Amino acid sequence: MSAYKIPSLPKPAKLRSKQVYLLASGDLRLSANQMCWPAQRQMEQQLTRAIRKLGYDVVRAHPYKAAEKHGFISSQAEGMAVFSKLDPTAPLIVAESVWQYTHHVLSGLTTHRGPILTCANWSGTWPGLVGMLNLNGSLTKAGVNYSTIWSEDFTDDFFLNFLHTWLTTGQAKHRITHVTKFNDVKIGSKERKLGDALAAQLQRDKAIMGVFDEGCMGMFNAIIPDHLLHTTGVFKERLSQSALYYETTQVSDREARAVRKWIDAKGMKFKLGRNPDTDLTNDQILLQCKMYIAAMRIADDFGCSAIGIQYQQGLKDLLPASDLVEGTLNNTDRPPVTSRDGKRVLYKGEPLPHFNEVDECAGLDGLITYRVHKAMGQPVENTLHDLRWGDIDRSGTTDEYVWVFEISGAAPPAHFIGGWAGAVGERQPPMYFRLGGSTLKGISKPGEIVWSRIYVADNRLKMDIGRGGVVELPIEETQRRWDATTPQWPIMHAVTYGVTRDQMMAKHQSNHIQCVYAKSAADADRAAMVKAAMANALGIEVNFCGTRKNGKEW
Repeated sequence: MSAYKIPSLPKPAKLRSKQVYLLASGDLRLSANQMCWPAQRQMEQQLTRAIRKLGYDVVRAHPYKAAEKHGFISSQAEGMAVFSKLDPTAPLIVAESVWQYTHHVLSGLTTHRGPILTCANWSGTWPGLVGMLNLNGSLTKAGVNYSTIWSEDFTDDFFLNFLHTWLTTGQAKHRITHVTKFNDVKIGSKERKLGDALAAQLQRDKAIMGVFDEGCMGMFNAIIPDHLLHTTGVFKERLSQSALYYETTQVSDREARAVRKWIDAKGMKFKLGRNPDTDLTNDQILLQCKMYIAAMRIADDFGCSAIGIQYQQGLKDLLPASDLVEGTLNNTDRPPVTSRDGKRVLYKGEPLPHFNEVDECAGLDGLITYRVHKAMGQPVENTLHDLRWGDIDRSGTTDEYVWVFEISGAAPPAHFIGGWAGAVGERQPPMYFRLGGSTLKGISKPGEIVWSRIYVADNRLKMDIGRGGVVELPIEETQRRWDATTPQWPIMHAVTYGVTRDQMMAKHQSNHIQCVYAKSAADADRAAMVKAAMANALGIEVNFCGTRKNGKEW
């Protein structure tokens, strides 16, 4: 009888008292990691000084990679290798100043037994805040205990006091005082009746969510487990981006030019150049117009009520960016698309709700929002944005804290000042988008909005919902905010009623936030209540956040 080969598992060296690990998850794309590394290095130096000031030493959990010219964990396999050598009981800080792929470190964090702190710099540049919020939402979904904090320069008392508590006790919490449970809110009888009826209709008739490849950029929090989704009446049609690519190649130049002609006639302007490696070209736009037609036809083939295109990683080496497609799909006023035989106009007079980066939580939210607003006679166009960054208004136009909501390339033109005529197409940054493609950029118009986020926690679907407004700022202030983030992308100057900066960061469970306009503040309040009632009837646990516009509690 041969002897069994029993694996021998080496025990990693334990950290000494008052030592803490520091690690950084990065992008999959080498160009992004190299470009963003100086910002990460500066952030880590600031954070390290703060930790040492409190009497603790920092042990970087993985080295700077000289050959690659950055110090990020840049793949899931690398993350697993790093964690296999760490003391599983030691305190650990995930420091983020860049957009990061959560799955690079998620496997290790799910089994790490020591205290975990996620930390980001308060900057919109790359951006670490967005990366951290995605990581937070993913950890919440995975049932991992963690604390989270952020700072502009890591010297403020808010940050230092929180850090000290975490270092000395292994955990630190923020006060969540702006949240009201659904059952504690008096929902109007008409609003509850409509919400309940819309939920019953969805659960009876059901709906299909078309998913062009799951798990964009490792966003674990963006995937709804099927057993949770099905209870709402929504089912996934798992589609392949390869099918979308093929269908795009089957669309004629004539059909694509008709879409482009329609957009041009509406007044949208494109900033064109001659070098496709750095500039937006007509050929890139033509391919985007073909993709728009292809997406509509595939959605029709499968009877989809909403679709999401991953693009990142899947299509990035085959086609220009999908952003012009996505923003156009989400708009009621959009170029008509016919069936392949030319006999039917697809989704005539309606948007086809699209969820950027196949964020299924946003997809479910967008579908619910569309049905609620359609039934109420309110604007139906809705979109997700990155909760990118925020700052005081340096122009003095408002005393309110103004967020930068900014999605990676496209929002529906109905949201813009000037609509289609206020939209501009610019080339996606080469750092992320090798083959370019036009964004659908604009400045969101002033008005009243409902914001929300569906997420997974405790093996349940939950929703945070609140009210806000969009303010118009002088172009100089708008440009300052664009320059501090990504100037090629659409921007929304958002104010969240009754929710401070730190309250939003402490509670929000995603890098994304869903936004929709209403005709007035009163209409927005009613729409929020109908949406909450519908979600509640679908089995989603609902939290109202903040207040109404006038400061009145829910």
